[in-house]
Amino acid sequence: MQPYRFEHRQLLPLTVEQAWEFFSDQNNLPQITPPGMAFRFYSQPPKDSYAGMIFSYSLRPLFGITMNWTAEITQMRKPFFFVDEQRFGPYRFWHHQHFLNEVKDGVEVYDLIHYLLPHIQFTAAVNRFIVVPRLKRIFDFRRKTLEKFFPSTPDITNLYHGGDSR
Repeated sequence: MQPYRFEHRQLLPLTVEQAWEFFSDQNNLPQITPPGMAFRFYSQPPKDSYAGMIFSYSLRPLFGITMNWTAEITQMRKPFFFVDEQRFGPYRFWHHQHFLNEVKDGVEVYDLIHYLLPHIQFTAAVNRFIVVPRLKRIFDFRRKTLEKFFPSTPDITNLYHGGDSR
């Protein structure tokens, strides 16, 4: 069976080194994961990721059911690329590539995920109607959160204190 593929791109006003510092620190995962997923590490991972690093956590990805997930950072090319792979968890296969590409206005963060679902009936329908929409919601949350953490333009709403400028 051919793995499913999910992609997400986002431009952030950071240097590649700043982006690397944020994304390679697994301790930032809870901040960029929707709160309803109840992301919790079993033990705190080190700040600096490295190839071969294994980390375990629990989360509630669907219907409020808590699931355990163990991942390994299998590849790393600082400060441009790393891969995490699920070792144990809800997917049959999960391979998540994180690319940090320098561009004119900052860094393009490109996530490429290949995955296989458990052997169940109607796998294609489950992927299309449940998994893909859920992944989109997770990455939409991540996009909005990162835009707050790293705004591309100053927030001018605080410069004006009510009233009318007429």
